[in-house]
Amino acid sequence: MHSRSHILTPFTEKLDELDQSLLKIGELARRNLKNAITGLFERDDDYCNNAIADDEEIDLLEMQIDREGLYIMSRFHPVASDLRSVIAAMKIGANIERVGDQTVNIARRARKINEHPAVEELHELDQVIELSSKMLEEALRACVEGNESLALEVKNMDKELDQLNKELNERLILRMQDDSSKIPIYLNLIFISRCLERIGDHAANVAEDVVFEVSAEDIRHLSSSQISKEV
Repeated sequence: MHSRSHILTPFTEKLDELDQSLLKIGELARRNLKNAITGLFERDDDYCNNAIADDEEIDLLEMQIDREGLYIMSRFHPVASDLRSVIAAMKIGANIERVGDQTVNIARRARKINEHPAVEELHELDQVIELSSKMLEEALRACVEGNESLALEVKNMDKELDQLNKELNERLILRMQDDSSKIPIYLNLIFISRCLERIGDHAANVAEDVVFEVSAEDIRHLSSSQISKEV
């Protein structure tokens, strides 16, 4: 998203409205994820319930972004960078909506964990939470700034997050074997880690769309080494 100047003022206004809708859905997704994580660590179901309830607004905003994008394409027939901006916005909106879905799953799993006595293994999630949250924050910032370099950094974080999720799963599976009484808690932690890993995937998708918008390069199926050569 960036400042624009077009002779056709209504076109500029509609593009700006689309940008504002993206800002809103991004801020809401970020807030909901924070609420879900807070509800988990503070053992407070109210935070979880807020994250679940507010997901409906994210769904509505995604549909609004699609409507706005389709209107712009049918009414103004944008070309070149403007067309890429509209397409990218619609794809980014869809990925942020999926972040919202994963956040709802985290909040529901957190409520299940909150039914049990507190466990120190909760902090096994710390690194996964930190990296997935960073990926989402940086992807949204790259979107706002039209920052291709930052988007590429987010894309390159994805493999590290995958590895952290895998290692956490392996540790918790071993602990299940040692203490079967905590299996329900460990399973929910594994599911939460998986949701966080998926949030990272969607953040990486947003980053890919930013690169597409800025430079018209499709990096979806390129490795890190290929990206450095192509972009």
